[in-house]
Amino acid sequence: MAGAIAVGALMSGAVFASAATDPYVSGTTGYDVSYPQCGGASPSGAFGIVGVNGGRPFSYNSCLAAEYAATPQSPAASLYINTGYSGAYRQNITSNCSALSASVTGTSAQRQAWAIGCSEAETSLNYAGQQGAVNVSAWWLDVETGNSWSSSNRSLNQYAIQGATGRLLQIGPPVGVYSTGSMWKTITGGSFTPSGIAADWVAAGSCSTPFTNSPVWLTQTSTGGVDYDTAC
Repeated sequence: MAGAIAVGALMSGAVFASAATDPYVSGTTGYDVSYPQCGGASPSGAFGIVGVNGGRPFSYNSCLAAEYAATPQSPAASLYINTGYSGAYRQNITSNCSALSASVTGTSAQRQAWAIGCSEAETSLNYAGQQGAVNVSAWWLDVETGNSWSSSNRSLNQYAIQGATGRLLQIGPPVGVYSTGSMWKTITGGSFTPSGIAADWVAAGSCSTPFTNSPVWLTQTSTGGVDYDTAC
């Protein structure tokens, strides 16, 4: 599509994952929780993944600290953030992400979208740190059609996802994407793989159905209102 990201359209000096190590033992099953499970008993599993946000970017899961503390710690908990793109989110752009976006190749609208995604990640990182969720095996970007995205210019969605990826990669752990093939196609156009992404986490899919050019590390199923995740 017109305006799609080039591989090098990233902030200068960024740290990217290379041959990232999969923290999940193949065949084991863990779970993921977030604000809807607030106050409930923690599911059992070999690993846990906890949502930082309250279902949308720039919101917060008030139970993050408790849910993070309840997860198994070998491997350490993973965290996921909600992502999206909307021009209204420009009011949430952080000063750091605004400065970093100046080195991104693209139009002014694309640079702003990148800064929005970067800020989604940065505010989530800050909140996770405040809640003591600092020992993390992997970070995941939740990319779903239920959140706001541009329907007329998918390159803005791509830049927002890339901005979030770039900011999370600065802290070290691998970064992956949670979605489905159909949602990924609707949001990004379908042939987009963010630079630095280590893996896919597939909802309602299999280990052989990636939606990016990255390997599938996890697949998700829901049973009895609980989301379970199996390592590929």
